[in-house]
Amino acid sequence: MVLTSRPTGGAISTSHHLATAAGAAALEAGGNAIDAALAAAATLCVVYPNNVALGGDLVALVRSPDGEVRFLNATGAAPAGQTLAALREAHGDALPLRGIDTVTVPGGVCGWNSLHEYGATLPWAAHFEAAIRHAEQGFPNSRSVAAALVEDRETLAADPGASAVFYPGGEPIAEGEPLIQPALAQTLRRIAAGGSAEFYEGETAQQWVAGLQALGSKITLQDAAEYQGYWAEPIEGEFEGHRVLTGPPNTSGFMLLRALQEVAAGIVDPLGSGAGKLADAFHHANTIRASHLADPRFGGASGADLIGLPAPTCPVPGAPKASGDTVGFAAISDDGWAVSFINSVYWSFGAHILEPHTGILFQNRGTSFALDANSPNAFGPGKRPRHTLMPVLILRGDEVAWVPATMGGAAQPQIHAQLLIRSLAGATPHEATHAPRWMVEEWPGIGPATVMAESDVPQDTRDAIAAAGYAITEVPPYTEDLGHSNLIRVTPAGYEAASDPRSDGSAMIVPAPS
Repeated sequence: MVLTSRPTGGAISTSHHLATAAGAAALEAGGNAIDAALAAAATLCVVYPNNVALGGDLVALVRSPDGEVRFLNATGAAPAGQTLAALREAHGDALPLRGIDTVTVPGGVCGWNSLHEYGATLPWAAHFEAAIRHAEQGFPNSRSVAAALVEDRETLAADPGASAVFYPGGEPIAEGEPLIQPALAQTLRRIAAGGSAEFYEGETAQQWVAGLQALGSKITLQDAAEYQGYWAEPIEGEFEGHRVLTGPPNTSGFMLLRALQEVAAGIVDPLGSGAGKLADAFHHANTIRASHLADPRFGGASGADLIGLPAPTCPVPGAPKASGDTVGFAAISDDGWAVSFINSVYWSFGAHILEPHTGILFQNRGTSFALDANSPNAFGPGKRPRHTLMPVLILRGDEVAWVPATMGGAAQPQIHAQLLIRSLAGATPHEATHAPRWMVEEWPGIGPATVMAESDVPQDTRDAIAAAGYAITEVPPYTEDLGHSNLIRVTPAGYEAASDPRSDGSAMIVPAPS
């Protein structure tokens, strides 16, 4: 959908319509973009659990009314008591894709608190009102969640906590049927009353840590209590007269800037006859992420270093493709706040572990660690794994031009590049988010890299990609694997906002109080 209006109080676009409604309600109550984002994020943890939960991570780019842009890193760290040697003894050369050893300390709730303290105007508890209501009273299950429950049934239903919530009577909750989460509702009430400290130090922390430890996790109450997200400077590039800001490592923001740099250096018609060269740029960025992206606090390369690296001559295989993954949504308000917000459990329903006393699903982001001691991304106690997450803001000088956000796993930088190239060519947010999409998949270690392309991608684009040596896997239009994007454009007349048809989302513009 697309909305256009005169100057308004704000706009929000998310991947689930109930989360958009919660964010819009925050704006209507006098809140700003941060308030709207927090209300939407809490709601998404209830209504979109295949993509995000309280047991996940967060990154965000925030533009304040004075024009400053800050990056928030609330990605979770490995437990202090775990070791590389123990993981190698248990799992060999690679961590499993899911399971207890893939759970890292969740950073998301800490990130919510950082955002609230930085610029929210509504009370902390107000951010949770819609989320609590939907968890307690239930809501009609969405298409995306219903499909994921069927796809992930074999291992998700084997977890007692997840089975009780998502497979009552042994069957997955279908689209349109009520999804009720009473334990999660009580947890949200405690966090609303006790702040983020309740999640990391209070009764809630004691329950979820004990639940994970019973399954063999090395996460302790001390790990939870000592966890801190942090603010940092974004990395920035220039493209067609606009400033492109995104997240530094351990996020994948550098990949977008690399690709745009190559387009600016001479790729003509990058989404048409030049798509083969753009595919090369995406593929090279994928290989650099696989071999070099890591936590900079543990010696990982900087964003500038990663942008400047040549493509490796002997690439290492990329990560298996995530299913589900993430929510990325956008919010802006007339007072000058803007937020590109990414919250995630990584793969669909994360580690497939739902702690039953709290109702919290936990991410499997730890599977991104390498168990090769020579890798920059090798597991380490207290270390953050490399991340697919990346928020983005597009500025014209110091003013916001677009607020984009997307999920899509390894494809996030590629989706952002396609959104921006289309937008700068004159596409509305509706046109950019609804356009046919393609992505270069991570190299599996043998054979050529492949490209996943929706069947309505133009023939000249597919011909150019194939001529560059990529095998093309055709999928139907609006395939979820190609991401849920959300996009807000700032115009002299106000805002335009659109949500991706690949999701269950919507966009809303909220008029300023008269």
